[in-house]
Amino acid sequence: MENRVNLGKTAPDLYQTVAVLDRLASEYAASAGIAEGFTHLLRLRASQLNQCAFCVRLHTRDALACGESSDRISVLPAWRETQYFTEKERAALALGEAVTLIAKGQIPESIYSEAAAVLSNEEIAAVEWLGVVINTWNRIAISSRYPVNA
Repeated sequence: MENRVNLGKTAPDLYQTVAVLDRLASEYAASAGIAEGFTHLLRLRASQLNQCAFCVRLHTRDALACGESSDRISVLPAWRETQYFTEKERAALALGEAVTLIAKGQIPESIYSEAAAVLSNEEIAAVEWLGVVINTWNRIAISSRYPVNA
């Protein structure tokens, strides 16, 4: 792999601003009643879609540390095909994916309507903010080619 500019080291003030935003989004998710382990699953799913190996590894470890099961983590790429997730979690995962894939059809009305039927406004905002932040981190890690060594 070629060396790239490390965005965090080159512009540490901007990096720290993203870190603050991440902390605030996590706090908001907690205040909305979203379990910490599930917030890592939301981040993990976005990172899988973005193919960010650094964040996939990080949020897998964080989800496990927060008590998420290896089964829920392992089926996450195929969550629609399982019974591992509640109705609210399924709505949150769909919304999180839509935020991540926003260039492909924006956030479809059907996905937003399904989320609004089972999630509070605060939960919707928390899921969307978590999506905004993890997509930012994915772009930082991928652009900087953060190493993922065995």
